[in-house]
Amino acid sequence: MESRRTFLTRLGGLIGLMAGSSWWSAVGASKVKTYALHQPAMASGAEKVRVAAIGMGIMGFQDTRSALKVPGVELVGVADLYDGRLRRAKEVFGDHMYTTRHYQDLLSRNDVDVVLIATADLWHNTIAIDALKAGKAVYCEKPMVQLLDQGAGVIVAQQQSGRPLQVGSQRVSSVLYEQAKKLYEAGEIGDLNLVEARIDRHDALGAWQYSIPPDASPQTIDFDTFLKDTPKVPFDPVRFFRWRNYQAYGTGIPGDLFVHLLSGLHFITGAMGPERIYATGMLRLLERWSRCAGYHGCSA
Repeated sequence: MESRRTFLTRLGGLIGLMAGSSWWSAVGASKVKTYALHQPAMASGAEKVRVAAIGMGIMGFQDTRSALKVPGVELVGVADLYDGRLRRAKEVFGDHMYTTRHYQDLLSRNDVDVVLIATADLWHNTIAIDALKAGKAVYCEKPMVQLLDQGAGVIVAQQQSGRPLQVGSQRVSSVLYEQAKKLYEAGEIGDLNLVEARIDRHDALGAWQYSIPPDASPQTIDFDTFLKDTPKVPFDPVRFFRWRNYQAYGTGIPGDLFVHLLSGLHFITGAMGPERIYATGMLRLLERWSRCAGYHGCSA
């Protein structure tokens, strides 16, 4: 069994870093500690770990539910810029739940030990840094930052605060991938010559076409805060609920999907990243569409 401090350290155990970046040596990469991602157990009679969730969309609710499955964890409050998600949080986790549009309200509370960050990508670095400076342990959904140059600030904030920081990545945390890693290291799979990985997202949600609530309005959504430091635009619920479609707010296919393929393979093989990389592409679907557009009598 572990003390509450050790529990927090193991609960937020892994900092994702990119070797070879221009700022790598500047932040003291050799001082960054990593921890195995095993579910910790609280010592009998130990204090509870009190969690607050920031961003209550799809992953926000999933992360919160997952955290509450760990013995000794309790939810203190949630923050989101859309009132409908705050109402839903009360329905799911209890009407007593503290809710706010302002994540800073949660960071100022003494009864919050850990924050879960599941906002749009453009807010990850700012909230993570603010939370670490406030003395909170941090679990942040991937990607850790929207832009590579923002990574140094988060790492420095973690090192200065000494608080645990974990960047969430499903496949790195998967028991299936952990078993695959054991089989690979034991030689059960054999010599590795080629890895082919794919992700299929053939549905509306997979294409980020998330539903838009009928009550979405300037009154129910703090749209100006969502925009952060991006160019100001008139209220647009599509931008708010389907932010992954916009370069200004997200990281596109690489940050949402490719990272799963790459991080999972790196975890299994123990790789720190490629030494060389090249890309190829083709326009078969586009060519087929052109042939089948009626010009050549194609009915497929």
